[in-house]
Amino acid sequence: MLPVMSIEEIEAAISQLSPDDLARLAAWFMEFRVGAGDQQLDADVKGGKLDQLARQAKEDSPPKRD
Repeated sequence: MLPVMSIEEIEAAISQLSPDDLARLAAWFMEFRVGAGDQQLDADVKGGKLDQLARQAKEDSPPKRD
């Protein structure tokens, strides 16, 4: 297991990265955030947190025309 670093230690380490490594970190972090958002959305859907919003959207939608 990796040692836990404080935010200050992480910031100091990041400030020492080369531009190429900083770009790689930024790309990784963006993918990490997207994945975390997907997991949160899945949990919210499974937990029923979006049910009321879905009902409201259906009620607010105009009727379908054939």
